[in-house]
Amino acid sequence: MDWLESLEPHFIWLAIGLFLGAAEILVPGVFLIWLAGAALITGALAFFLPIGLPLQIVIFAVLAIVAVFMGRNYLKAHPIEDVDPKMNRRGERLVGETALVVQGFEGGTGRIKVGDSEWLARGTDMEVGARVRITGSEGAILLVEPA
Repeated sequence: MDWLESLEPHFIWLAIGLFLGAAEILVPGVFLIWLAGAALITGALAFFLPIGLPLQIVIFAVLAIVAVFMGRNYLKAHPIEDVDPKMNRRGERLVGETALVVQGFEGGTGRIKVGDSEWLARGTDMEVGARVRITGSEGAILLVEPA
């Protein structure tokens, strides 16, 4: 434990900053990165200025609060956009496609074939073999109309 007491505070702040930066990569959420930045800035100040540990902790706390609020405001103004917003919504991805009725629609419900898979579908009554256009989805049930 003597080696821990011999460490300079700026090295500890650097280690904390690097740890928080690595934790941000492992636990995404865009929060820990602001604390990592505050720790790194505190470490830099401790390296260049002769300030005691209590003042370093106050500087870190103030920088962390300021960084979190500035980061929050930045992300509100510049939201992170999904590359593919319908990635996990297969039903929504199929809107506009045409399909083939494989089980006749009775009472507004039947089955359609889209590509190589069959889906439950809701629409007007139709016979087997009719072509339909997908207009939407309600969970795993596709909404269709005659094509």
